[in-house]
Amino acid sequence: MVELNLNHIYKKYPNASHYAVEDFDLDIKDKEFIVFVGPSGCGKSTTLRMVAGLEDITEGELKIDGEVVNDKAPKDRGIAMIFQNYALYPHMTVYDNMAFGLKLRKYKKDDIDKRVREAAEILGLTEFLQRKPADLSGGQRQRVAMGRAIVRDAKVFLMDEPLSNLDAKLRVSMRAEIAKIHRRIGSTTIYVTHDQTEAMTLADRIVIMSSTKNPDGSGTIGRVEQIGTPQELYNRPANKFVAGFIGSPAMNFFEAMVEGNTLVNDAGFKITLPEGKKRLLETKGYNGKKVIFGIRPEDISNHPLVRDTYPGATIKAEVTMSELLGAETMLYVKSGDVELVSRTDASDTYEPGEQVELTLNVATGHFFDPETEAAIR
Repeated sequence: MVELNLNHIYKKYPNASHYAVEDFDLDIKDKEFIVFVGPSGCGKSTTLRMVAGLEDITEGELKIDGEVVNDKAPKDRGIAMIFQNYALYPHMTVYDNMAFGLKLRKYKKDDIDKRVREAAEILGLTEFLQRKPADLSGGQRQRVAMGRAIVRDAKVFLMDEPLSNLDAKLRVSMRAEIAKIHRRIGSTTIYVTHDQTEAMTLADRIVIMSSTKNPDGSGTIGRVEQIGTPQELYNRPANKFVAGFIGSPAMNFFEAMVEGNTLVNDAGFKITLPEGKKRLLETKGYNGKKVIFGIRPEDISNHPLVRDTYPGATIKAEVTMSELLGAETMLYVKSGDVELVSRTDASDTYEPGEQVELTLNVATGHFFDPETEAAIR
């Protein structure tokens, strides 16, 4: 059993006026794959480096297997880290790169050989063991870096944007490789990325972080916005930031006034709400007030069946751009001052300037407070 507890972790750099990471609180279960995701400057890599022991913790407690490790050296924490750049020794073979850390720790030669060959088998590197990094592709080098971590039999694996140097096609295949390797070796893993697709496809749970500029403009404050499974974050975002960050293209937002069972936008269109959404807004005291309405592109449709289901949620809009992506079309439209993106069928082709009727599946819509931006539930 390898569990991690990050108990109200704070990080402040010397001479800084504000925290770089503020109140990071998370319990990680044994064999769980956790992904930290967020925009640049939100503190995700800083938090990972605090777990690794490469950054000091200003406040709070870090426990690995119930033991406080705040003051322990990185080598004594039982962690293995995979960095953004592969950091391989160019003059050494793949075998020697993977074995190097074990040699420093005085492992026996037979044990080293066994560990390296087992890791190479897992990673599909057996035939490359006598090659040097210059003779390998980017994906193969990344696997060597992972192998170097695997042979150590570490308690926790830390990965800091390991795929960011790879091209798009290789990223997809390596993402699948990482998922398979995790299932096979069953390690507790923390993975840092700015790519929400990586987060959604790899994670057991995702930690979404945001960055806020310091009032004095000296830097950013990183905070946790929501922690949950990919499904929870996608279907029940805690606030507008999370709702807009998860999903591609991003969720559509616009302000509207709640008038009974109707949303009225300043641009003039009206959307009839289902009874459940009307009751929710009434119960929470938003009748007669403005809210931010959010709806995902796949929930805006030109399909007649959707129009028949929600006849009071159909709007007229002008096409500004149409993107054919093979199996689907991204339709960018404008209705009054509201700009929306709709994910439609690939057969739906429109030219800029054309008029189109789109229906909003309001049952799947989200509401947010315009001041706090918190979800209304």
